[in-house]
Amino acid sequence: MAIGLKAFGIGGLALAACGALGFYVYHDRYGRYFQNTTDATIQADQVVISSKLSGYVRSVPVSDNQRVAAGTLLAEIDPLDYQTKLAMADAEIASALAAENAIKATRDEASAGVAEALAKLKAAGSSLAYAQREVVRYGPLAQTGAEPAATLSQLQANSDRASAEFASVRAMLEQTRRRVASIEAQASQNAAQANAARVRQQAAANDLAATRLTTPIAGRVAGRSLRVGQFVQPGSRLMVVVPDEIYVVANFKETQMGLMRPGQPVKIHVDALPGITFTGAVSSVTPGTGANFSMIPPQNATGNFTKIVQRVPVRIRIDAGPAARRVLVPGLSLDVEVDTRTADDVLDTIRSEQDRGRK
Repeated sequence: MAIGLKAFGIGGLALAACGALGFYVYHDRYGRYFQNTTDATIQADQVVISSKLSGYVRSVPVSDNQRVAAGTLLAEIDPLDYQTKLAMADAEIASALAAENAIKATRDEASAGVAEALAKLKAAGSSLAYAQREVVRYGPLAQTGAEPAATLSQLQANSDRASAEFASVRAMLEQTRRRVASIEAQASQNAAQANAARVRQQAAANDLAATRLTTPIAGRVAGRSLRVGQFVQPGSRLMVVVPDEIYVVANFKETQMGLMRPGQPVKIHVDALPGITFTGAVSSVTPGTGANFSMIPPQNATGNFTKIVQRVPVRIRIDAGPAARRVLVPGLSLDVEVDTRTADDVLDTIRSEQDRGRK
């Protein structure tokens, strides 16, 4: 009997040794390449719907959990105040256009006055030149007595009158030109006011359009907090639109990240659907730990330090059909397993780089 017990003990030890060896071989060749975590959830790039304007809600044509297409009207703010602002802007533009037409008519009239003054100046210049020539011609004759002195005096008076008239017409021409310049400046000012009115009109039109809140994406309505008659403020959260496109975010320990690369196959188990396994693939790995992107990153430069294993968020694509997607909503808990065997040679490559660096 003692011999039997001894033989049984030896056999048990041999069996245990074989089991340990088998586990080691399994872990070395297979198990260590599969990284698993239960710190994983379904997520979606949901859109928060908020108002750009303040006002009372006139209508909310959607209900909670309703499926909506892109561009669907979600809510409408009372547009009366913004319609009034748009009407005021339209009236400002109409007034500016009327003033612009009046200034244009005045400018045309002033420009015609300039042309008329130029013609009068030319005629006055011709009259002055003629009178001056007559004085020059009758001067020697009056000195010799061939012509009476009274005739020369009359001609000199005519020349002086023509000179005064020429100076008057030239001054009138200068005044008319200054008037045209003043009208041009007024026209530029009026054009600037018209442009400002057009900007206000566009801003009022934008505000009026913003009273209709539409969804930029297709999905389902969730978290609806507004009701008809409620007064909303700019930027306030009114509802959320959750898209149909979902993905998985799994937080792996830093000790699991050495061989994890985009494209590696993934198996996903959903707590809400026991017994069903979904497939997927690693889409991307966050370039930092979760703590690194927190609102207040930890600072370990002072005080006592306790090492805590960090976690790195990994984004995973999940392959699921329409029926499954109706169940797979953001926030569900998952069990994720990543096959990292495709990156088996990464460690050898890193060691080779290190060896070359030492040499």
